[in-house]
Amino acid sequence: MSIVGIEALEFGAEDIETGKRFAEDFGLTCIEEGTEGATFEALNGARLAVRGIDDPTLPEAFEAGSTLRRMTWGVADAEALAALRERLCDQPGFVDHGDSLECRDPNGLAVRIQPTSLRDVELEVTPINQWGDMRRVDQPSPVYERATPASIGHAVFFVDDLEASERFYRDLLGFSVSDRYIDRAVFLRMQARGGHHNLFLLKLPHRGAGLNHVAFTVRDIHEVIGGGLAMNRRQWSTFIGPGRHPVSSAYFWYFNSPLGGAFEYYTNEDYLTEAWEPREMQHSLESFTEWAIEGGIDADTRRQKKPEA
Repeated sequence: MSIVGIEALEFGAEDIETGKRFAEDFGLTCIEEGTEGATFEALNGARLAVRGIDDPTLPEAFEAGSTLRRMTWGVADAEALAALRERLCDQPGFVDHGDSLECRDPNGLAVRIQPTSLRDVELEVTPINQWGDMRRVDQPSPVYERATPASIGHAVFFVDDLEASERFYRDLLGFSVSDRYIDRAVFLRMQARGGHHNLFLLKLPHRGAGLNHVAFTVRDIHEVIGGGLAMNRRQWSTFIGPGRHPVSSAYFWYFNSPLGGAFEYYTNEDYLTEAWEPREMQHSLESFTEWAIEGGIDADTRRQKKPEA
């Protein structure tokens, strides 16, 4: 279908300066800064905007406090945008800006659609040696002093109405189901061929609509670790990680974000095609996290952090 990437995330923050520092420490490049906030980007041009929580240019929040206020998805071209105009015109909050469309999804989040401006990114990725497949020869694996995210890969939301939210992204925006936790959550990808998920919708008891986390792709497991250690050195707290998700095969490291929810570095997710058959699973710790380090790895000792007395 027509959605090809995550173009932008706009946050309303209670503390703009702390939010800006977090985004910069996370490895995003500041491309615009002023009294109203700042805009950062990943290597492929995907943008992250940090604005004040009361900024009048931001749409109404779908939860209290610092959080994501608008998510922008890119389509291939103007023709694809025109096709979505017909599908979205009767959705709540619909606005036709001419060169973009905007509405509310069933979870209350402001969603914008526009022709993509993302750049292709070519990065050198050092091969991994495995049994019977030695691709790295006379070359050590890299050590990264920090991460430089290549793109915004996915977002995860707590939802009030799982079925309605899934229908919006599947039927109107053309997303494909990758996997499902029965009566609890669904993993969705933008295209039939692509990474395991670009969107994860999760319904939990006693938790209303809101942001869980946003995730940024990096080159390899070494950059996940290098980025995580750099964030640790800068005194940002780990939510969980490093670790690995068996449901997508991805390695991860999550950090608590002053912008709301958590920010994740990840790599090595499964690549799916039309031949993939979505799995129906019971939600469990074992299916979601094969292994993970609580509290992260201390950058000074290179060991798991000791719990505070």
